[in-house]
Amino acid sequence: MTERFRALVVDKSEDSFSVNVKELSLNDLPEGDVTIRVAYSSVNYKDGLAAAPNGRIVKSYPFVPGIDLSGTVVESRDSRFREGDEVLVTSYELGVTHYGGFSEYARVPASWVVKLPEGLSLKEAMALGTAGFTAGLSVQRLEENGLHPDRGPVIVTGATGGVGSTAVAMLAKRGYHVVASTGKESEHEYLHSLGAKEILSREQVTDTSRPLQKELWAGAVDPVGGNTLSYLLSTTKYGGSVAVSGLTGGADFTTTVFPFILRGVNLLGIDSVYCPMNVRVKLWERLGSDLKPANLLESIGQEITLDELPASLSAILKAEIRGRTIVRL
Repeated sequence: MTERFRALVVDKSEDSFSVNVKELSLNDLPEGDVTIRVAYSSVNYKDGLAAAPNGRIVKSYPFVPGIDLSGTVVESRDSRFREGDEVLVTSYELGVTHYGGFSEYARVPASWVVKLPEGLSLKEAMALGTAGFTAGLSVQRLEENGLHPDRGPVIVTGATGGVGSTAVAMLAKRGYHVVASTGKESEHEYLHSLGAKEILSREQVTDTSRPLQKELWAGAVDPVGGNTLSYLLSTTKYGGSVAVSGLTGGADFTTTVFPFILRGVNLLGIDSVYCPMNVRVKLWERLGSDLKPANLLESIGQEITLDELPASLSAILKAEIRGRTIVRL
């Protein structure tokens, strides 16, 4: 095991901010039970915030961001994991208060580690990452609340983003009539390739003029929030559900009790950060089987190097990235 390795380090002082690839040592890593030779990480919106001077994600500097990683165990003080095990880590405090996945080596608590499930390679696991896990959890929660292909169309908002892209592909694989919403006209062909049957503009899913509108959707995957969430609640069919996981459209939304008491609509909150480990492990198993998007690497994932990472972190904050960006370590 090498003593020196490369990592993306963000640093901040009173009068400066930097994002650079630097050389670190194993002694620089935080405490943890499991040391991992990282093979891949991925780019998430939260990572972009961590690499921005006013992102309000990182609490102390210098810091290594990256809320996802996959790789091979090189050292473990926990009997559940052995040298050579292929594993993945997403969420918890990784890349937020604990050095993250944008590093050739990482050391983490054993309670955060998931063994790589059958059906996924280390690279495919990061083509999914937190975004794909969130999409899978959204689909699972919707189905637990009665969603079935026979009930009608399912809408996915923010459909070209990480959660949206993977949700479209997962739902299409499971036989749903998927309607994708995006503000990017140039990406219609991409969304059709993932399995979307219809595409709506961003403007079509932000009408908040009435608390109850025509019943349209059997279910919805919404990483957007804001006025979009208000619209979805007012147009979801009787007994349908909206799974909300994000706030790129704003943290506040307006609604009334009418969708809930007159149509029995369910608003499902999706939290992938502190999702219980027993649920997490079973869902990752599904992500390697029935929820695994077709042509995952070819259609959704694109690969970059550590040196190319700073540009991608900036781009994701500007909504200039579609699908999933995989970082090769």
